Amino acid sequence: MQKCRKMGIDYGDKRIGIALTDALCIISSPFEVYKNVGQEDALAHLDKLIKEYNVDEVAMGLPLNMDGTEGDRAKLHREFGEKLQSCSQVKVHYIDERLTSAEAEEILISSGVRREKRKELIDKISAQLILQSYINKL
Repeated sequence: MQKCRKMGIDYGDKRIGIALTDALCIISSPFEVYKNVGQEDALAHLDKLIKEYNVDEVAMGLPLNMDGTEGDRAKLHREFGEKLQSCSQVKVHYIDERLTSAEAEEILISSGVRREKRKELIDKISAQLILQSYINKL
């Protein structure tokens, strides 16, 4: 029997960063950046990946305000997560994503990635950080 993987999602209006764990759920790795052209397409794409990679849980970034409260963006993320959970039959967990984009940018800068290239990588690195944060708590 194949072990289940976990998926990390950094949800955005324009791009969705996606990360996956290894089969043992020890290490998260950046997977892809999906161009978000609409919720239905995004849900179908994520559902396809969930089935293809045998994902049983999703860690989705939740953009909290700096004081820890939830605003309008957090509400949008929760609504998307609920739709994903409903259509894919996987448990969606919400992970505080404050500062993950800044942390991802720092990682890319320290790795010597050029500014033009960072924009296309930052979302999947953010998804990786969200996912790693989740699996570290398992």
